Amino acid sequence: MQSEATTVCFAADHPAFAGHFPGRPMVPGVLLLDAALHAAGQARLGAADDRGRALRCQIASAKFLSPVLPGETLTIACSATPAGQTRFDISAGGRQVATGTFVFESVP
Repeated sequence: MQSEATTVCFAADHPAFAGHFPGRPMVPGVLLLDAALHAAGQARLGAADDRGRALRCQIASAKFLSPVLPGETLTIACSATPAGQTRFDISAGGRQVATGTFVFESVP
């Protein structure tokens, strides 16, 4: 199941750029992971189980392939894998910047 593409852009005045990195700002990986997690939730691939219970998330894998600069528009696509994981792919301007998988499980 492929999700609709979600877009996000981190403005140059985002507080994370103050420390990442002085003189050459780039989006920290934690912000990319957070954006991918939100995209998975919007695609209903990780927000809640079929009973509406919250899900716990584990990052099964994550690769950061290219730096993301302030103001770049990111496209995030999420899809369910045959193994029951959620794959995310993040691209900017035609280049892939990050990819990985999340595993969601019901919280008892």
